[in-house]
Amino acid sequence: VSMAESGGGSVQPGGSLTLSCVASGDTYRRYYMAWFRQEPGQEREGIAAIDRRGYTSYTDSVKGRFTISADNAASADNGKNTLYLQMNSLKPEDTGMYYCAAVYGGDYWLTPPLGVEAYDTWGQGTQVTVTS
Repeated sequence: VSMAESGGGSVQPGGSLTLSCVASGDTYRRYYMAWFRQEPGQEREGIAAIDRRGYTSYTDSVKGRFTISADNAASADNGKNTLYLQMNSLKPEDTGMYYCAAVYGGDYWLTPPLGVEAYDTWGQGTQVTVTS
């Protein structure tokens, strides 16, 4: 499986952005997918996660502002899932490099995990800058 993000950019505080991530390959299995944020010199932080059932998890700082969703169009003939992150009411502290991540099969989680260690496939990252 490979992953590629798009949709980052610069926005003023209070604005909105939507990030997308296409996962290609053997993607029609049970999965967990997530968005992470990382600032220079800091650890990568789980922001939001989703699984094929539609269950979601969010870190407290983005609850009510960010929405994660996924397009489960993947089938045996079309090995693609698309992950989205709708970000509203953006704040300067939302600035960072955003990475999508996935794990297909593997361990079973009751709720989608937000820990880095749960994921084994990563995109290259897309920069989000919130500044006036």
